[in-house]
Amino acid sequence: MDASTKTVFDAALALPAVERAALAEQLLASLSPDDGLDEEELAAELERRASELERDPSGGIAWEQLKAER
Repeated sequence: MDASTKTVFDAALALPAVERAALAEQLLASLSPDDGLDEEELAAELERRASELERDPSGGIAWEQLKAER
């Protein structure tokens, strides 16, 4: 972590918990692709994928493999 990032991080840690949570949510959202799905559509898609994986586990990718591909 470079000095300016550390400064921002330390400032964020000084915030009240509610504000840190809001900041974390915004930071995470900035990393997510805009797939055009609203929350209900996203939940349905995640459920569909989970069901598909339960039916055929061979179609899944191990977390370690997925991380290594990034």
